[in-house]
Amino acid sequence: MSGFEIVKAIRKINPNAKVIIRGSDIDTCEIEWIEGTEISKSDIKSKLIIVEQEIKDEETTEVNKKASGKAKLKALGLDDDEIKSLGL
Repeated sequence: MSGFEIVKAIRKINPNAKVIIRGSDIDTCEIEWIEGTEISKSDIKSKLIIVEQEIKDEETTEVNKKASGKAKLKALGLDDDEIKSLGL
């Protein structure tokens, strides 16, 4: 978990919230509320589960797109070295 994920979870509850996060663990971090109503850590934790899954899904999608792109390049006749030289 990271401070970034905690902020994403907070913004799922209140998109206009402005906070400063000190630490990366929801149980021990300090949350300074700049704007918006304070949200309980238990409510943030429940949204963290969703945020973490969304991040995993995005990573899986990216891996799948890269594999699909490589397969398409191979179908066009490029070999692995040529594909690698493209940075893929």
